[in-house]
Amino acid sequence: MREVPSSNSTDVEWHPEQGMIASEKMVNFDAVVHLAGESIASGKWTEEKKRRIRESRVFGTQLLSKTLAQLTQPPRVFVSASAIGIYGNRGDELLTENSNPGDDFLARVCIDWEKSTAAAEEKGIRVVKPRFGIIMAKEGGALAKMLPPFRMGIGGKIGTGQQWMSWIALDDVVKGLEYVLNEETISGPVNFVAPNPVTNATFTHSLGKSLGRPTFLPVPSFGARLAFGEMADALLLTSQKVEPKRLNESGFSFQYPDLKNALSHILGKRQ
Repeated sequence: MREVPSSNSTDVEWHPEQGMIASEKMVNFDAVVHLAGESIASGKWTEEKKRRIRESRVFGTQLLSKTLAQLTQPPRVFVSASAIGIYGNRGDELLTENSNPGDDFLARVCIDWEKSTAAAEEKGIRVVKPRFGIIMAKEGGALAKMLPPFRMGIGGKIGTGQQWMSWIALDDVVKGLEYVLNEETISGPVNFVAPNPVTNATFTHSLGKSLGRPTFLPVPSFGARLAFGEMADALLLTSQKVEPKRLNESGFSFQYPDLKNALSHILGKRQ
């Protein structure tokens, strides 16, 4: 779907902030995948930015969920994005879909985000909530922001480097979404992370090695907080060691389960 008008007759115009969606064009949809939301990694988290982060997720999901529930022929499955930010900062604790949520800003956003699918679930639509980890892709996302300093040889670990990073290659995101769309036994939260999380120090070393560049310039915690404010604690210094338990138990096969091969693939290096 699109959030802007288009001349393409297959597009569904919607404006979540206005509570408007062209529901007449959603008849006979077999599946709906909803991934929209304000970027959490661009700009400092002012109160206005935090409002947009929350409302873009909660209001948009509520609108879509209620609309699907009111259709005479609703889709068989509704995939609505969430994130591992729901767990908060958990140190070395191994986290699964059954782990309790955290209580920081992102965790509370994710809790409300996931609750926003209630109307579709009550209608009997199968709802899947992929909790995305750090999505690894060369274009866009966290890795794209890291590449310039690392290529210049000025990359380094952040803080102590002991915080866990739960990541997933973009290829496995696409493969995983196709999998949950077709796997009728899966519903509810699903951790979309590779089975081998790494610490920030290990990630830093692996990325530097993949690029053939040194990684001797760490960013102290206070420096990250000075530069990024609250976002530093939520995204750069937080520790989330997440297991893709439901994908593993259902038989899903990751194409890039370990970081070395994932980086080689993404960066176009020979494995």
